[in-house]
Amino acid sequence: MENPRPEKVAVVEEVRERLASAHASVVTEYRGLTVAQLAELRKSLSAVGDFKIYKNTLVRLAIAGSEHEGLAELLTGPTAIAFVDGEISAAAKALRDFARAHPALVVKGGLVAGGSLSSQDLGLLADLPSRDVLLARFAGGLAAPLQQLAGLIQALPRNLAYGISALLEQRQAAEPAGAEAAEEPAESDAAGPEEEAPPSEVEAQAGEAAEEPAEQT
Repeated sequence: MENPRPEKVAVVEEVRERLASAHASVVTEYRGLTVAQLAELRKSLSAVGDFKIYKNTLVRLAIAGSEHEGLAELLTGPTAIAFVDGEISAAAKALRDFARAHPALVVKGGLVAGGSLSSQDLGLLADLPSRDVLLARFAGGLAAPLQQLAGLIQALPRNLAYGISALLEQRQAAEPAGAEAAEEPAESDAAGPEEEAPPSEVEAQAGEAAEEPAEQT
């Protein structure tokens, strides 16, 4: 473009800067939408980005030779670009919901982190839960095992105490049986001298027998 007007140069530079600073960009066709409907769409995207109309020729100049050159094939018909600074899934959901209510909006595709996004990709992103919901689910998934671990840790001292108590009871129950077994030999030893009495009686009888012949003589 020879001797471009300053306002066009400013627009080209603006597109370059906004594409470079945005987390993602989505190209749409807005043919048939009213001014009020476009204002409504901008409002629905305000939490995650911005939505602005540009001439295709100026956008092509802005992306020529850059990492955003992949958008060129999407620049047909009246074009508006959504510059996404927040969650791409939230922006995709806002665009999908608006397109369902206003079919004149056509979501064509875009770029995120240097990679291309088709309209189907954006549809899948629109179905994803928000970042907060995903984080809450992740935290909930972690919380359950942690709670179980905390319960196990708390139960360890109790279980250890129960185990020690049971061991002591077993040992106490075993001690009387051992004492009885130790007393049995003592009783046997005490009975030993009583059993030796019969030989004395035999000796006495033998003495009496020896005296009887002397009396006869």
